[in-house]
Amino acid sequence: MSVTSELSDPSDPGIPDASPYIKLDRDQWSALASSAPLPLTQADVEKLRGLGDPIDLAEVDAVYRPLTALLEDYIATSRERAHRTGTFLGVDEPPTPFVIAVAGSVAVGKSTTARLIAHLLSRFPDTPHVDLVTTDGFLLPNRVLEKRGLMARKGFPESYDRRSLLDFVAAVKSGSERVQAPVYSHTVYDIVPGWHVTVERPDVLVLEGLNVLQPAPRGTRLGASALAVSDFIDFSIYVDADPGDIRRWYLDRFLTLKHTAFTQPGSYFRRFAEIPDDVALAGANEIWESVNLVNLRENIAPTRGRATLVLTKDAEHRMSRVLLRKS
Repeated sequence: MSVTSELSDPSDPGIPDASPYIKLDRDQWSALASSAPLPLTQADVEKLRGLGDPIDLAEVDAVYRPLTALLEDYIATSRERAHRTGTFLGVDEPPTPFVIAVAGSVAVGKSTTARLIAHLLSRFPDTPHVDLVTTDGFLLPNRVLEKRGLMARKGFPESYDRRSLLDFVAAVKSGSERVQAPVYSHTVYDIVPGWHVTVERPDVLVLEGLNVLQPAPRGTRLGASALAVSDFIDFSIYVDADPGDIRRWYLDRFLTLKHTAFTQPGSYFRRFAEIPDDVALAGANEIWESVNLVNLRENIAPTRGRATLVLTKDAEHRMSRVLLRKS
């Protein structure tokens, strides 16, 4: 199989000319699956996939077998480099967690990608302890967003407690024994007070979120930290698709939620469950156009070129190509 470097892609503003990426089409990528294990069943996939994502075992076989095998190789290389550095310095430190980030738009399927990676990596003997944390837990509470006039920009970089998120990832990456992350409820659309997920020195941390690849904010005052979460990431994945397709997936998912989760007592979006579908979808489309699409264009898509690997989907949620950053 011959794989060539992608030199330019003028249709893709996130991948510049003289690209640092190697481009593989679906056939080239899926051909790599024969050398990787697949310890999953269709029942496993159905439990792990996100709402509205039709991924099946065949797609996992074609996409995630090669991806997790590649990740295991990166993890092994990282550990070997750390060992060689320790030997050179004359110190003996245990390996710190390998941090994998999964970024992309709302409704693109990044949650499914993150869960599948975490589940598959935990089946490898060298990485039995894998934790998954979503950055939703680091959104500012609604009361704070309301006070700052940011409720309409929920999911934008400024709606997160960036200091707490940075401290969390830095502590995990530095090898802290026990680190806690807050928990977010999509039902009440807010942080759950007193709830935390605990991370205890995993072999791998998978961090999933809209803005995990953001650089440090501009205008950082003199003497303040210019670090960003992305500075602590060892391998990053951007899940990509045409915005028109993502919009359709978002609306399909919204309609499903309208008849399920939105009907629950205490649901923040319960008002949508009680109105006709066409009226609810019109409201959802307005949210997409004024919030999610704006965030995608202004903040999320510009980070695509920072990813180690770009996983591009077609209109049917199937992987169509992979871009892998050259070593």
